[in-house]
Amino acid sequence: MDASVNRIPSSKDERALILGIRLHGSDAEDIENSLDELELLVRTAGAIVVTKQIVKRDRIDPAYIIGKGFLAELDGIIAEHRIRLVVFDLNNIRPAQVRNLEDRLKCRVIGRNEIIMDIFARRARSAESKIQVELAQLKYILPRLKGLGGVLSRLGGGIGTRGPGEKMLETDRRHILRRISTLNAKLKKISRHRDTLRKSRRGELIGAVVGYTNAGKSTVINFLARDDLFVEDRLFATLDSYTRAVYLAEGKKCLLIDTVGFIRNLPADLIESFKSTLEEIHNADFLVHVVDMSSHDIGSNIRTVNQEIAGLGCAGKDVILFFNKADLLADEALCNSVLNNYPGAIVGSAVSGLGMEELKGRIIELLDAGESRRHRGASASAAARAEGA
Repeated sequence: MDASVNRIPSSKDERALILGIRLHGSDAEDIENSLDELELLVRTAGAIVVTKQIVKRDRIDPAYIIGKGFLAELDGIIAEHRIRLVVFDLNNIRPAQVRNLEDRLKCRVIGRNEIIMDIFARRARSAESKIQVELAQLKYILPRLKGLGGVLSRLGGGIGTRGPGEKMLETDRRHILRRISTLNAKLKKISRHRDTLRKSRRGELIGAVVGYTNAGKSTVINFLARDDLFVEDRLFATLDSYTRAVYLAEGKKCLLIDTVGFIRNLPADLIESFKSTLEEIHNADFLVHVVDMSSHDIGSNIRTVNQEIAGLGCAGKDVILFFNKADLLADEALCNSVLNNYPGAIVGSAVSGLGMEELKGRIIELLDAGESRRHRGASASAAARAEGA
């Protein structure tokens, strides 16, 4: 079975309608920001976003998510704009709801998770990331096989369908479980190779560059390491972790690891499948948290990354907060506001070089502190041995 997640061609210029659900008591601004982000995700996946709307509901309808009155309105919108895809800003849609909506609206219906997984499938380049994405998709599909029924057999291309493919989706549960077992075995083998590499780096100061997707993590590493990691202004431009040596000053060096970007409501199956990659964060000595200053939702982005880092058990690590893309801002007051709200943060740009020397200086401080701790530890051990003698 072909392990590639990219063997299904994309559906070009798929016309999409995006729907957000605002329940009673929810924050209107959060809903709007999330919908704007979903629009960017859908565009990144290759679709044309025709329109987006927020539907107010007291509760999620168990059969159709939205009410029958708005369903009637959707019929007209779908017919008028030739909509082929309806995307709900919901993490998980029940299989029965998908089936009911697709039968009623005569077009495909997916949620936020499927969009993110689709983008991951497009971005996967290395053998490891392709395995990780396929594993996440299979784990997502497995509990939904029975409920989705005929829906799965109709998948043959388009956003939210890239990955195992139609033939895989039509196989029985045991076949999928065998495939999951095979992929897990491959990831364990890769993980053992990573452990070997980590042992060879003992004694080196290692930093993991983390941040919200498209914050500019790879650009930061490129500047510091004078390298040419793939960089593009798009979501999840790279899924693979890369390690680069950074020469900070005379006789001072560290290793920086590029990591996959985070996003709000990142599917749990993806986090689980990318665990071996995310272990690089856990094993790092410090973190460089890169933040996109040009984002309209800086606070939420920072909270999302902090929550994911805490979930990985890394909340206690030294963190350098670097606000990137300052060159895109004309308002100097925003820079001052960031420094007031986040004391100790660095404001700069990995494109123009602003703040990069300060970033290197902060890493040197961590390097010196680590060397000082090791020296004290070695002295204490030597003293204990002498006393024992």
